[in-house]
Amino acid sequence: MLLQSRAAFALGLRMCSTHVTKGPLMDTARLNSDVSEFREVFSKAKHIAIITGAGVSAESGVPTFRGENEKWRKWQSQDLATPEAFSRTPSRVWEFYHYRRELALNKKPSAAHLAIAECEARLRKQGRSVVVITQCTDDLHRQAGSKHVLKIHGSLLETRCVSCGHVTVNRRSPICAALKDKGAPDPDVADAQIPVDKLPRCGESDCRGLLRPNVVFFGETLDSHILTKVEKEMETCDLCLVVGTSSIVYPAAMFGPQIASRGIPVAEFNTKTTPKTEYFMYHFQGPCGTTLPPALARHESEVV
Repeated sequence: MLLQSRAAFALGLRMCSTHVTKGPLMDTARLNSDVSEFREVFSKAKHIAIITGAGVSAESGVPTFRGENEKWRKWQSQDLATPEAFSRTPSRVWEFYHYRRELALNKKPSAAHLAIAECEARLRKQGRSVVVITQCTDDLHRQAGSKHVLKIHGSLLETRCVSCGHVTVNRRSPICAALKDKGAPDPDVADAQIPVDKLPRCGESDCRGLLRPNVVFFGETLDSHILTKVEKEMETCDLCLVVGTSSIVYPAAMFGPQIASRGIPVAEFNTKTTPKTEYFMYHFQGPCGTTLPPALARHESEVV
């Protein structure tokens, strides 16, 4: 199994690293940005896997964990997205995620989201399939119309009870009264220090446990059922696109290289090269909303 060949996959731990994994690479002479050549490969593909990262949603205005959004107030965003941080300071972590939830609830799909959804719908009529394997925790792929989406890092718009484990979709704004107008990211804003009993609570009868965002914190194990589905898609796809991801968060960073290792064409769409670019056959540089739509548009060989 592809995923079981790496310890990170076997453990299913969400980790961040700038380490470039060693191993067999695609011939760098084949790495190119020839759209016509890619389009020919695309026209013949029957099972397409599209791996998306935060860059796709960044073009909709959803902040990433890097660059200018690396910090929330005076803390590293990545340090707040841990089980240890939630255990120590649930009020601060909920403020952080409330800020991200409110942004996500008010954003619209980008051109890249829409191109992916349109491609999936069009190819489905031709007996071909498109699956989206996304690291994004927002709901923009679904809003755009994508049907086959595997969310490996969970969802901002779901909650999970730390007591009973109940998971539910939650799009309330604000998610609770105590978080109304809280979560501003400015460094001079003080923590609200909301009492735990005023934070989001479980609605299941006789529970009332503390809720947490149903996302995979750094250092936590990814859902094994989702990983099994991802593994199946990786083993059956005949074309892979890696879109808007820095390729430094594991295990997702290895999905594209693992697919490439079995000789499947992989195309990277990103604003810059990444630690995994050298593994891929194609690299298209620029905003995903600019480069992706023409790449996924109807090919002349398609029957309308």
